[in-house]
Amino acid sequence: MDNDTVAVYWDFENLHASLYDAKNGSGSYGKKRVRGKSQEILIDVQTLYDFAATYGNVAINKAYCNWQWFAQYRHALLKNAIELVQIFPPGASAKNGADIKLSLDVVEDILRFPHIASILIIGGDSDFIPLAQKIKAAGKELIGVGCRASTNQHWANSCSDFKYYESFASEIQTTEESAESESETIVVKDAPELIKKAIKQISKRNGEDWVVKAAIRPVIKRLDPTFDESNYSCSTFTDLLDKYKDQFLIKKGEHDHLVSLKK
Repeated sequence: MDNDTVAVYWDFENLHASLYDAKNGSGSYGKKRVRGKSQEILIDVQTLYDFAATYGNVAINKAYCNWQWFAQYRHALLKNAIELVQIFPPGASAKNGADIKLSLDVVEDILRFPHIASILIIGGDSDFIPLAQKIKAAGKELIGVGCRASTNQHWANSCSDFKYYESFASEIQTTEESAESESETIVVKDAPELIKKAIKQISKRNGEDWVVKAAIRPVIKRLDPTFDESNYSCSTFTDLLDKYKDQFLIKKGEHDHLVSLKK
């Protein structure tokens, strides 16, 4: 798992539109007075990135959108090193063409970077079905994420693994200012919370409450590259788990210890 590499492609505006429609009624986002103005934060960017990191080191991270209306996402996009691909729609009522550009980039990246093991596509459009066939033919694992109400079921079924956004998205901050002010303070993050976050992400991926101990630290490092046991006066990850053993359940597994969250 530690050597796996994942490429992430976000059909960003379509995901935002799906969440907007879920909140305000079907077809709401397509109205001209809504689409052509500054957009509020609806997508939990951090949770989606954290989910992607459970599949491997994120080597490619591209998001496709008409970015002129999405400035409020700036902090989350910068924090997660997402490459922004600008898509201008050819007309006021035309599709933005993000799915076409996204698909072309995926095929090109697969050819250029054969070391990539998994492709994660965040979007629920049926136009991705031919792309799914190409990805699988190339021997890559395909993971999809989309909104429950708007995801095409044939697209979902064409993935190796598919998750509905609503199944793991958490509460997000409603203002960019509060998130940005927090980022300016450099602190050592709470160890138990990092461990819990990693366990939760692995559990969501595998569907099991118990996770292999050896799988936890690599995920923590992807979630927080600054993580180091010495920050918590521990020499090994096992020592760190022992230090906070009151917050976790640990038992012997077939080859390694298994760890779970205390209910």
